Amino acid sequence: MKNATHSASWQGQLTLRGALIGCIGCVIITASSVYTALKLGALPWPIVFAAVISLFFLKLLGHTTLNEANVTHTIMSAGAMVAGGLAFTIPGAWMLGLGDQIGWTEIFLVALAGTILGLISTALIHRHFIVDAALEFPTGTAAAETLRATEAGGATGRELFCSMGVAGLWSVLRDGVGALPTMLAALPIPGITFGIYNSPMMLSVGFLVGWVPVLFWFAGALFSNFGLIVGGSAAGLWDIATARGIVSSLGMGLMMGSGTATVVKDILPEAKTIVSGLRHEATEEKDSPYSLATGSLRLDAGIFGIAAAAVALLVCFALGLGPLPAIVVVLFAFVATIMSAQSCGQTGIDPMEIFGLMALLAVAALSGVAQVKLFFVAGIVAVACGLAGDVMNDFKAGAILGTDPRAQWLGQALGGIIGAIVAAAVMVALVSAYGPDAFGPGKEFVSAQASVVATMVSGIPSLPAFWVGLISGIALYWAGLPAMLIGLGVYLPFYMSFTAFLGALAKQVYDRIQRARRKGMPEAEAQEAQKEADEAGLVVASGVLGGESIVGVIIAFIAVAAGLAG
Repeated sequence: MKNATHSASWQGQLTLRGALIGCIGCVIITASSVYTALKLGALPWPIVFAAVISLFFLKLLGHTTLNEANVTHTIMSAGAMVAGGLAFTIPGAWMLGLGDQIGWTEIFLVALAGTILGLISTALIHRHFIVDAALEFPTGTAAAETLRATEAGGATGRELFCSMGVAGLWSVLRDGVGALPTMLAALPIPGITFGIYNSPMMLSVGFLVGWVPVLFWFAGALFSNFGLIVGGSAAGLWDIATARGIVSSLGMGLMMGSGTATVVKDILPEAKTIVSGLRHEATEEKDSPYSLATGSLRLDAGIFGIAAAAVALLVCFALGLGPLPAIVVVLFAFVATIMSAQSCGQTGIDPMEIFGLMALLAVAALSGVAQVKLFFVAGIVAVACGLAGDVMNDFKAGAILGTDPRAQWLGQALGGIIGAIVAAAVMVALVSAYGPDAFGPGKEFVSAQASVVATMVSGIPSLPAFWVGLISGIALYWAGLPAMLIGLGVYLPFYMSFTAFLGALAKQVYDRIQRARRKGMPEAEAQEAQKEADEAGLVVASGVLGGESIVGVIIAFIAVAAGLAG
């Protein structure tokens, strides 16, 4: 009877209509996430956005529950971080002129391998991080609270789709018909692309990230561009070309240092506890709350063992890496997903490309695989870590709302596979439409993280600057400062950081206006009004981000179709 009740519980939450809505949303969000990650060099979590859409459409179809909506948005958001793992690594090969060695098949196999490894790992570690360690997972918590807040009203859906429509129309006018300029208020400063990026999406990123984090981001941009490039070249310390190499190397070092410090400070001290939790889970035999696939840990272990072996064979033969790299990738992916879960749980940040770089460097040190195949290594591990971060956030939302984790894990598996197919297709469509030369700092698709991977493979422009950045990143993280954001500001083109800063400034103005409106209200009424204002701002900003990125993908597909027809 216990098993029947448990089965009915998860099957009642993973429904056919929810799966259909989730799969359609997964295709759209995955496609837009590829575009966003390549265009901005960043990828905000889509979980809250997916949660609002899921609840909206389920309500249109009749009565629903928060648990059904939670599982639906789990399916819907799964492909986004698969897309991020690919977008943060694979385009580096295009930058090095290796695009003719990577097609849809190779990209899909990388995504598939990473997705399977991410699913296996999270099935094993979910209980430890969600129940035993009870980490915060701020993004998952926000998704749960958003579902609760939007359950009773329909205004949220209107705000979401109106903002998507406005941003989409703006993008069509700018990119489709050329009626709007790409850059505003541009100034001819040597070595710096100064201006305001005419992108509602970039403004919304700054709005969503918030004032204090963006200040650190913008501080990195000011230091690198006006301190090192303008100031250093004006002082005769170096020329502009050398300054740019120093800046890119410093930015890479800061991001690598932050990732390294995350592992040393936050992950390794928890390793013993994590292992103990996994051993405890292994003692459960059947009808186990620890089992997410079949209800039996013994059967799960067999399935996961076969799946891991299948991935190793796929990496070894289909991707041509050989036996030793294949084993390293599988083992490292498991360790890296634990790091990813820990980082997401404590900070809400998933440095997936850093973990991919670590795996790349390990494989490069142990074997002599071809340069292009090192990108496969980084991509597999980055996808696994990205999916792990998304899964664990979804589990946290489920723990708050009382959702069955098995329904969520099965939904994540469905969305992850769809995401792997769609993300690979969009990657190929974009490079076919714009060409490999469109990817890299200062180009159509900034691809910041992939550029870091390409630089690590081909050689760092300034080793001293990289080591300074690495040590500084570790020190800053240890001091409690956001080294990853500072490094991103150092590395990205100035116009992107400046536009994000303006978005964060808009959030400050918005908050001040809302506080003025609440002045004089009773405390309880003021708190409710603040909650509604925060939710409305979050939904509108998410809709803006989604609208522009979706239109960008559509334009790319039209360009590919026109090229094929011609």
